[in-house]
Amino acid sequence: MGLIAKVKVNIKGLEKFAKQLNKLNKEQIQEFSEKSIKELAARLLAKVIKRTPVGEYDKPVTFTVPAGKKVNFTTKSGKVVDFVTKNPKTVTFTPKTGKKGGTLRRGWTIGEVTKTADGFYSVEVINPTEYASYVEFGHRTKNGGWANGRFMLTISEQELKADAPKILEAKLTKFLGGVFNA
Repeated sequence: MGLIAKVKVNIKGLEKFAKQLNKLNKEQIQEFSEKSIKELAARLLAKVIKRTPVGEYDKPVTFTVPAGKKVNFTTKSGKVVDFVTKNPKTVTFTPKTGKKGGTLRRGWTIGEVTKTADGFYSVEVINPTEYASYVEFGHRTKNGGWANGRFMLTISEQELKADAPKILEAKLTKFLGGVFNA
């Protein structure tokens, strides 16, 4: 003997949902999309700024002066010191260059939001500082060595790509809640 079951389904809630969904116009959807891409760009900008290194120009320098070497310098108070070392001497000083870092960090900006022909939205995060790509990807040094890249934008992009679905889902839930409760 076979088994038969009858199931009744009330789809009035689904029909109401479909009607409310149809009330959304293109301008509302476009505005939501642009706000979302701008928020993602702002999050990316915050991440990359936080991760961007700042140049240190006045950090202490330590070196060893060999025995028999003449040393001559001026102290902070203006006193001139002049002597010949009897034994090797380790000296630490902090140069006062007056130069401050942060140009690269301050250079980050967000470009315009554009909609591509295939319906995707795009926004650029830009740093026009001439050496930005060298810090990002690495570069040769004067002595022939290699300075490793910091990958501040690359890593920030990867983090945002991982976080984006959760962020957009929360924004969409809030947006649709506002539409349906209105």
